Amino acid sequence: MKILEELGIKTDHESLYQRAFTHTSYANEHGLESYERLEYLGDAVLELFMSDYLFRNTEYDEGMMTKLRAHYVCEEALYEYSLKLKLNEELLLGKGEEENGGKYRKAIVADIFEAFIGALYLDQGNKTVTEFLNTHVIPMIETHKLDFINDYKSVLQELVQTDKRSLEYSVINEEGPAHNKVFTVEVRIDSIRYGVGSAHSKKEAEQEAAKDALKKAQNGGTHVNN
Repeated sequence: MKILEELGIKTDHESLYQRAFTHTSYANEHGLESYERLEYLGDAVLELFMSDYLFRNTEYDEGMMTKLRAHYVCEEALYEYSLKLKLNEELLLGKGEEENGGKYRKAIVADIFEAFIGALYLDQGNKTVTEFLNTHVIPMIETHKLDFINDYKSVLQELVQTDKRSLEYSVINEEGPAHNKVFTVEVRIDSIRYGVGSAHSKKEAEQEAAKDALKKAQNGGTHVNN
């Protein structure tokens, strides 16, 4: 399989990976097994991996780690991982699903990422899965700054509510002409500055500050200096 060559995966069980890309519509038309059982397994493997990653790389408490893990394995995130790795190009779809753009349907593309991880786990074990995710997924999380999260303020609010801590955004600087101002906002949790962001509107600057706070916590820091 082309995708296995591109990802550097050597296997004697190629049929296992073919099943990981077999949608139910194709399976029904050809009398094959779909990816659903592998998806079930991959979901559990991913949850364990992300739990371990957060435990080892952040100082979050249980509630915060649970919330953030949910974002790392949500449909939007899995869809982004899958597209980045071009897994959707290997999808086997029934005629109707193919014609309706199934190779780019978010739910399907997300599902095959889990199925692929399930197949990799069965084929080569947890060590290889961990190496694969550390090589291909963790850099997406860290370098793309959680781009699959659309509302950073809401995520940060959820995390803070876990500990019933105070959360406050403040404009600390404005510059530029009236028609093109740049606002700089800081976000404080229990009076400690956690993040700073700049944008052409206060709301966007608040989102950038929340993103900064999440990124610092994700990378193991607790807060920036006052």
